Amino acid sequence: MTIKRHAAVVAPGAGFLLGFLDYLWIKYLPSPVGDLGNSLATWAVAAFLLTYLHRWRLPAGIASAIVCLVVAVPSYYLAAALIQNDDWSNLYNTTALMWMGFGVVAGVVFGGGGVLARTSGMLRLPALALPAAMLFAEGVVNLRRISDPSYGAGEQGAYASLVFVLGLLITMLVGRTWRDRLLALAWSVPLTAGGWLLLTFASFR
Repeated sequence: MTIKRHAAVVAPGAGFLLGFLDYLWIKYLPSPVGDLGNSLATWAVAAFLLTYLHRWRLPAGIASAIVCLVVAVPSYYLAAALIQNDDWSNLYNTTALMWMGFGVVAGVVFGGGGVLARTSGMLRLPALALPAAMLFAEGVVNLRRISDPSYGAGEQGAYASLVFVLGLLITMLVGRTWRDRLLALAWSVPLTAGGWLLLTFASFR
């Protein structure tokens, strides 16, 4: 019961902070660092770390990650409305609902992954690879944009380099041993391919 109550407080609070601070990050930090605020991978990694750093079981972890990401969406638009007078309807319009839907999916995958990554089961190493795989997949998307005249080649290359480095760093942080880290990076290769296909299917290409 205590764990459930703890999750019920932490998850919405984390979601509010994620959305509000994400808007500030985008608005005030320069590219390519500021571009992390527009990153699906950033929110996915946040959901993973939320459940990885807490002692929740799988159902509570998944539910908490979903709540976090869903709350983060209106929180982001709330910040935009307060700071630059954006339309208040953005908090609940079709676009917001679409992002909340993505939040549910990401919460299941990455929230569940965060719980599994600290267990001793056979899914631990693939789960450890999830944050890096998502970051790497987004990096691949940006690298493929370099040849597209609609995008700035230098900006795309810089951002891809940034997320590749972050993918390596997050793996170093969540892996308990060098063996775990190396195996997680190995698992990240097929998972990156799967993530890239999902991003492409969702029109993030």
